[in-house]
Amino acid sequence: MPSKVIALANQKGGVAKTTTTLNLAVAFAEEGHRVLCCDMDPQGNLTMSQGIDPDNLGQSMYDVLVHKTPIREVIRRREVDVACASIDLAGAEIAMSTMIGRERSLQKALAEVADDYDFVFIDTPPSLGLLTINALTASHKVIVPVQCEYLSMRGLIQLQNTLSMIRENLNPDVDIEGILPTLVDLRTLHAKEAIELLEENFGDRVFASRIRRTVRFAEAPVKGMSVLKYDPDGLAAHAYRQLAKEVLSHGNR
Repeated sequence: MPSKVIALANQKGGVAKTTTTLNLAVAFAEEGHRVLCCDMDPQGNLTMSQGIDPDNLGQSMYDVLVHKTPIREVIRRREVDVACASIDLAGAEIAMSTMIGRERSLQKALAEVADDYDFVFIDTPPSLGLLTINALTASHKVIVPVQCEYLSMRGLIQLQNTLSMIRENLNPDVDIEGILPTLVDLRTLHAKEAIELLEENFGDRVFASRIRRTVRFAEAPVKGMSVLKYDPDGLAAHAYRQLAKEVLSHGNR
């Protein structure tokens, strides 16, 4: 069975997208699945959060997208396999702008490893540019991490508009798998109201799992590891394992 591809997308930055991509992937790996993380963000935070220095990479996702380098050549094995990004990726949108079929570059690259993995998780940049469009075109599902505040909610509308354009033109089957409340501080009324608002608007698309703000959550990437490895019995690790179960059970709906 070819791999199921899941993009994590939200054009608003700072919503724990990278952290969620990595930790959800590691939770899937703990369940025995073969997992690839693909870093499509020029900041390379996912790459760094597995202890890989983006500045010392010979080749990265830039080469895969622009020079058609086989994706296997940029994959490093860590807690999960990581297709690495570096700052070069910031130039990919311009370099690809004249390419025919540029929106499908990632889809084609991932097709080469479709049988090697059960799941591919794609971390996207905080914009709806060509890199994110490539990710959404290559994906079966999208998980949207949302910080529980009103400004993040507005971003959801833009993302939905982009998704419907992609469905019309590039990938008719892509859909939102779920909306994930992140950086939740349940002590504040604002967070509770924001979650209620999400549930009013999106119903059962909102995951039951909640990713809370914890100190460990911020420390883990600095140590170059997932929070599941860094603090395996902590709240954040537990939340990501719950989320993995939710996503897996959605597949059986």
